[in-house]
Amino acid sequence: MILSLNRTTCISDEDNDDLEALDELEEIDNSDAKFSEAEAVSRAQRIVADLNNDNAERVLSSHEYVLLLGYASWCARSAELMPEFAYAATALKEMGSPILLAKLDGDRHTRAASKYGIKGFPTLLFFVNGTWEPYTGGFTGDEIVIWARKKTGVPTARLSSISEAEVFLKRNQTLAVGLFRTFEGIAYEEFVKAAREDNEVQFVEVNNLEVATFLSPEMNHKPISLGLIKSEPEKFVLFEGEFEKENILQFVELNKHPLVTRVTAHNSAKVLSSPIKLQILIFAEPHGYESIISVSQAAAKRYKSKIIFLLVDSTDENLAKPLLTLFGLEPTKPIVTAFDNSIGSKYLLQSEITPQTLEDFCSKLFARNLLPHYKSEPIPAENKGDVRAVVGKTFDDIVLKSSEDILLEVHAPWCINCKGVTKLMEKVAKHFKGITSLVIARIDASSNEHPNFQVANYPSLLFYRAGKKEAP
Repeated sequence: MILSLNRTTCISDEDNDDLEALDELEEIDNSDAKFSEAEAVSRAQRIVADLNNDNAERVLSSHEYVLLLGYASWCARSAELMPEFAYAATALKEMGSPILLAKLDGDRHTRAASKYGIKGFPTLLFFVNGTWEPYTGGFTGDEIVIWARKKTGVPTARLSSISEAEVFLKRNQTLAVGLFRTFEGIAYEEFVKAAREDNEVQFVEVNNLEVATFLSPEMNHKPISLGLIKSEPEKFVLFEGEFEKENILQFVELNKHPLVTRVTAHNSAKVLSSPIKLQILIFAEPHGYESIISVSQAAAKRYKSKIIFLLVDSTDENLAKPLLTLFGLEPTKPIVTAFDNSIGSKYLLQSEITPQTLEDFCSKLFARNLLPHYKSEPIPAENKGDVRAVVGKTFDDIVLKSSEDILLEVHAPWCINCKGVTKLMEKVAKHFKGITSLVIARIDASSNEHPNFQVANYPSLLFYRAGKKEAP
């Protein structure tokens, strides 16, 4: 569906490179020569129109549809996305799409980047007659193709032969397949409405039972039916609701992901903000993925649409570290955690990871019958200084259950204002050192939690009076 530049459009000399690149794509398509994968990717990348400060406005305003990639040569994520973008360009061209795929080095051509609000890399923008909106689709080549087709007026793909179906199965990881006797009627119209609104899954319409069963032998043979086909252990899910747009969209949303979804830089924002409020987050190194997925399948299938299972690479600092910090954990071995987005509670599987322990953990999570996990630093081996260190695990004993008055300094390592208060509290502790009924203590609130301890601002000083510890 790649957008080729319209030959009837007025294009200046500066745009000749764009036309030459598109001509080259046609030569590739018509040649029987066999290129290496690297060479094919390189040539595909060249068919994407290359914009700069001088030609960007002309090209973007002279085409009905343009998908623009703002990138930087030094950006690793831009480098990862570029081959996917080029793949999408090739696929869209083969489909005869009216959309132009273009790229802009925003680091070099800052004037053009600034004009279109490109500040970070990579950035994807969709232009309709020169007016742009943010891209909201996925980041694989196939996901870009699906999104672009839907945005340019092709919400569904109609398959009429086994050969067409074979191509779609190879190209798409997930398909929403609607089987209809005829492509008309209320059920069909609702299916198309849902396809138009969903931006991630390829919707396919067929009226041939042989084609439908080739896509999946499990397709219902009723005159009107809908199924979700996936290239993972759960290969097929049958839609059993009423053919209404909202029902279809909900069915697709709750079933489109694998039973255990691998979190990546590209999908993290979407899967972590899933409408499914209960999440199981499993942290493991990639070499242990298959084992973890195998152990998790039964529980993930049992609680599908109720609990989403997410697998995070524990060696990926950008993805794993922020999440592990939230739980106060170090990835020394595979870890199973849970999060309830409806109430903001965290949970931790304390036992070995087995199908049964995961089943029990999920059962209690779904019943809201798990004890929340509160992060804590290790208990200090020595704690005899003038200012006593408090961690999550010792908060009860040192602060709440002790018979002394407690003056607690609450700080965080990154808090600049905390440093002055810390020095002051050292002096206060020395001054009151001989008073046994008073304990000066300190807690790092960024690394330690307790159900009866919540502070919004740092630094803070809390005074717990003996006998009245519940209200500092």
